[in-house]
Amino acid sequence: MLFATRTRRIIAAFALAGIAAGSAMTLHAMNDPAPAAVTPAAAAPAMALPDITSIVEKNTPAVVNLSVTGKSADGPSLAMPGPDEEGPFGEFFKRFPFPRPMPSPDGAPARGMGSGFIISPDGYIVTNHHVVANADRVTVRLNDKREFEAKLVGSDKQTDLALLKIEARDLPTVKLGNSDALKVGQWVVAIGAPFGLERTATQGIVSALSRSLPGDQYVPFIQTDVAVNPGNSGGPLFDLAGQVVGINSQIYSRTGGYMGLSFAIPINTALNIVEQLKSDGRVERGWLGVVMQSMTQDLARSLGVKEPVGALVSQVNQGSPAAEAGMKAGDIIIAYNGKSITDSGDLPPLVGTTKPGQTVPLTVVREGKEQTINVKLGSFPDSGEIRLAQGDDGANGARLNLSVSDLTTEQRRQLAVSGGVLVNDVGPGAAQSAGVRPGDVIVQVDNQEVRDVAHLRKLVTQLPEGKTVPILVKRGDGALFLALSVPPARG
Repeated sequence: MLFATRTRRIIAAFALAGIAAGSAMTLHAMNDPAPAAVTPAAAAPAMALPDITSIVEKNTPAVVNLSVTGKSADGPSLAMPGPDEEGPFGEFFKRFPFPRPMPSPDGAPARGMGSGFIISPDGYIVTNHHVVANADRVTVRLNDKREFEAKLVGSDKQTDLALLKIEARDLPTVKLGNSDALKVGQWVVAIGAPFGLERTATQGIVSALSRSLPGDQYVPFIQTDVAVNPGNSGGPLFDLAGQVVGINSQIYSRTGGYMGLSFAIPINTALNIVEQLKSDGRVERGWLGVVMQSMTQDLARSLGVKEPVGALVSQVNQGSPAAEAGMKAGDIIIAYNGKSITDSGDLPPLVGTTKPGQTVPLTVVREGKEQTINVKLGSFPDSGEIRLAQGDDGANGARLNLSVSDLTTEQRRQLAVSGGVLVNDVGPGAAQSAGVRPGDVIVQVDNQEVRDVAHLRKLVTQLPEGKTVPILVKRGDGALFLALSVPPARG
């Protein structure tokens, strides 16, 4: 504070001295009969800022505002840590807090807001997973003030993406761009509803690319200095051609508001996820089965390599695709399927976007020598979380309102089952009324064995409306049947 005060005094003193000197020069010039000619310095060329008016006018109709109603069950706290709380990274990167459930004093349903954008004229809308993760009801408000209740087609926590559907036609849409063509320093524009203020546009530049954030292994984030705030979640990020290149997802903040760093999911990453959600309601991603760490100069020296580049394998999971291919702890992965790996954060997005079952070549350094190892990727064990809610696709949609995920190989072994799905969350609806609880494993629906999440989704759409069907669940060490009353299909 003392330094700042002294600095202000010094600046003020210089300013006053400048004024005095200027006055003296003026008087001197006025008294001189023939002042010397002074050649004025050439004016610096003005730098024109980009005009984003046409981008905003053209694309605002395709950006929507989301109102989310959910339960006020226990969840992550909305409080943001102060500057001295916890470690230097772990809690600094925060999802936008506003869309999270906000319990009211009287126990009424929690409410939140977010943004999204329309990608097809028949009503498909992209937003963030965290905006709708605990939603019992999602209302979409269009630019022309019309409102629709949205169905959740599918949601992927790993990439923070969700796909919604509203029953409407001839809707305005955005044009999708190519995030791989982005360069650091180029201008970008965000449109969304910060703090619920709809149709708000902000602009800035791309600050960095392929940014890996703690806890988000599968997204090479676009870092920008575009002003985004709570409520911008799920909104589009445009380039100056008016094409969507990213989806606003996270901010760096100690206060909960904008502090100069925001992060967007690249549209090229998002499109792969959206297509899977649209076709299957879930995401299947490749699995290598290794634990990695970043290289340092000391590690490089100790391992006999010249430069600290690549992903250092610290553990190979037993029975994983990497183990079956012969990979070992100490291997340094420097290329994946022909693409260079500079840091450990470069590898997970590449593996995650590769279809399970595909064989890919990995270039590794082992004991100072390069070699190629071909690995047949497996399916990521924890993939497959979806929510079957608000009437699923199909004429006989049943409102189960469940969040479920596939069982891992180890979970199936412990439960002695060959299929089934794990119930992660249950909202108000038919399943909750039947007695389904989080932690249950659904192994049968209407006397049919449930293989996985995708199979359950299909079975749900085929349930006879207005009937009562049995559900067999594993709970703890036992199993029990529950009676599910299937509600009528929603129009």
